Amino acid sequence: MEIWRWVFIGILFLADFVVKVEPFKLGRSQPTERISGSAGDVLEDDPVGRLKVFVYELPSKYNKKILQKDPRCLNHMFAAEIFMHRFLLSSPVRTLNPEEADWFYTPVYTTCDLTANGLPLPFKSPRMMRSAIQLISSNWPYWNRTEGADHFFLVPHDFGACFHYQEEKAIERGILPLLQRATLVQTFGQRNHVCLKEGSITIPPYAPPQKMQTHLIPEKTPRSIFVYFRGLFYDVGNDPEGGYYARGARAAVWENFKDNPLFDISTEHPTTYYEDMQRAVFCLCPLGWAPWSPRLVEAVIFGCIPVIIADDIVLPFADAIPWEEIGVFVDEKDVPNLDTILTSIPPEVILRKQRLLANPSMKQAMLFPQPAQPGDAFHQVLNGLARKLPHDKGVYLKPDERVLNWTAGPVGDLKPW
Repeated sequence: MEIWRWVFIGILFLADFVVKVEPFKLGRSQPTERISGSAGDVLEDDPVGRLKVFVYELPSKYNKKILQKDPRCLNHMFAAEIFMHRFLLSSPVRTLNPEEADWFYTPVYTTCDLTANGLPLPFKSPRMMRSAIQLISSNWPYWNRTEGADHFFLVPHDFGACFHYQEEKAIERGILPLLQRATLVQTFGQRNHVCLKEGSITIPPYAPPQKMQTHLIPEKTPRSIFVYFRGLFYDVGNDPEGGYYARGARAAVWENFKDNPLFDISTEHPTTYYEDMQRAVFCLCPLGWAPWSPRLVEAVIFGCIPVIIADDIVLPFADAIPWEEIGVFVDEKDVPNLDTILTSIPPEVILRKQRLLANPSMKQAMLFPQPAQPGDAFHQVLNGLARKLPHDKGVYLKPDERVLNWTAGPVGDLKPW
């Protein structure tokens, strides 16, 4: 490696250049920079008073009983569907009068069917969702007015409402036909993909705020790690030949940089994982089976500049969070040049990204805290819904008019749930 790169790194770590670790606790003094322009204004919007949401009261088999059966659902990366339900029940935007509602929400916990390893099985999800929609369309008149165009659903699966964790099969399935007119709130986001419909709201995966809070380290701890990553590089069990998992991007990281002293990368997941992220300048956020992962949230919370390696990814709340200013985007094909790309970033650019990451509103927007806080991910979802109002008059159907095909989709999806 050229001498100038080592000079750069020496300056970075030894000359008191690094911005220190910034806690995400609101109100604490820290080096920060306001998000400029419309993005900052949108991030700080208050949705209260701009919309009203009616929450359908469903039988507990669609939500509470599922959670009682497996409480692990409260802690996995798909838990936003549970916490969004709880938030809305006590939110000031909730209305008990459906006639005055702008939006209708159907609380169905479609990711809370877990394997022994804690991974969600999506195979029952389409039948569960169909059953819930059949219920609300039979017991209330509001679905039938628009066939779901003024309804929103939380679908935090790997590939959203395509309801499968393998991309090929998710593409083959497509979005559940009955959700084609609804607004989908989902973690999956990739441009020009059949599993992301126009108008969807992309959200961050759930990461437990209290757990991260307990792992904060002293504010003045220097960032002595240049590049950090912990996770799989290969998925031998599901991709024995390699190259399909993460479209080969993670394998390229390992093959090119496993012996590079600037890269602290491993498959091991140490107990100091959160602490290590707070000591790092850059945190790799490569795609896996899906383009998103909780690393993105963790990097923002801990002030580690996210290095996003996922072509065509649609990031959470992209109209409010200036991802281009706080992160680094690397094309999957350019992974072999990752060291050159990162060491070529000027120090002043790194400093500005760190100051923006230190902005409390940036961190808050990535979290689903209990209780809810102003500007958090709950409120960003509501902001996204409010910006879609008023509904176009064209979404309202004529009496007895039908657009959706209730018998479309795989035969297995049509079985009763």
